Amino acid sequence: MTRVSSFLAVFFLLFLCLLILSRRTRHAEAVAPLRPGFYAQSCPDAELLARDAVRRAMARDARSAASVMRLQSPVVMGKLNWAQGCDASLLLDDTPTMLGEKLSLSNINSLRSFDVIDEAKEAVERVCPGIVSCADIIVMAARDAVVLSGGPQWKVRLGRKDSLSASQEASDEIMPSPRANASSLINLFQKFNLSVTDMVALSGSHSIGMGRCFSIVFRLYNQSGTGLPDPHIDPRFRRHLDRLCPAAGDGNVTGGLDSTPTKFDNQYFKDLVMEKGFLNSDQTLYSGDGRTREVVKRFSLNQEAFFDAFVEGMLKMGDLQFEQPGEIRRNCRAVNNQPLAQIYNLSRGIKEVKMLQSLLLN
Repeated sequence: MTRVSSFLAVFFLLFLCLLILSRRTRHAEAVAPLRPGFYAQSCPDAELLARDAVRRAMARDARSAASVMRLQSPVVMGKLNWAQGCDASLLLDDTPTMLGEKLSLSNINSLRSFDVIDEAKEAVERVCPGIVSCADIIVMAARDAVVLSGGPQWKVRLGRKDSLSASQEASDEIMPSPRANASSLINLFQKFNLSVTDMVALSGSHSIGMGRCFSIVFRLYNQSGTGLPDPHIDPRFRRHLDRLCPAAGDGNVTGGLDSTPTKFDNQYFKDLVMEKGFLNSDQTLYSGDGRTREVVKRFSLNQEAFFDAFVEGMLKMGDLQFEQPGEIRRNCRAVNNQPLAQIYNLSRGIKEVKMLQSLLLN
């Protein structure tokens, strides 16, 4: 065995021992309560830096607001299936030993703007390194995307840790489909103690943003396998969608999720009442279930009621956390201390590895 390989073997075993001890220690700790102003002393500019990153992203691309806001929902809903809570697992890139959540069935070609979180994290790290979690940056940025689009302001509760792992399988199992109906959505949200009102209000995140034709062609041409369009589409709106999304067209073409896709308002609910919902999972909230229909009607008539319920739902969703090992990542796309063999495999042939080898040989 060479000097380098002997050193690496000993170092690797030592690292594994420290990692296991660290995980056990953290696992034994109780989950700290989240609270507003968590970084008031340790990193007072954290929220301002996150908002500036979102503002710059929106100046480059208005769609960034919707993309950033929706990073909070999948982070929560995609992880509760294996009880880790709102933990930035969605941001982790794949490794040789882990398939992350970015390419799960509900996220691929859908979630975007990870670079906005990267930009916010880099800005925060320059000022107060190792203090602010990526999970908290997501929650701050989601709030800021809403505010900067004309929606309500609220104080986010902070103090989360970042996940040490991610699971594409778990995300596939839990994330709702664009084909979901109101009943299935109610059942899904109830698993996490979120009410019918919470679910309808949080669906109002579709007040801003775009959806792909891929997600609605079945509604236009083969709803429920009938070979017919969804009967709950306004005829004039359906003609618009037919032109936008022809049967043999490009599934990646996008349309507004409501008729004011860059403004956070209650137009989304007004559109549902007029049967002009873009996604099946949206329109079914009005057309498919009496429990959700009444809430949609109320929000369509009262924007303030929608805003209040949306804030409450976002706070409830963001508060979901469970006792699991965690850390403050330096890079939101990777855990801080990947096993040495994993780092080597990921970086083989890269300049940094050559430098490491040179140092070990000297």
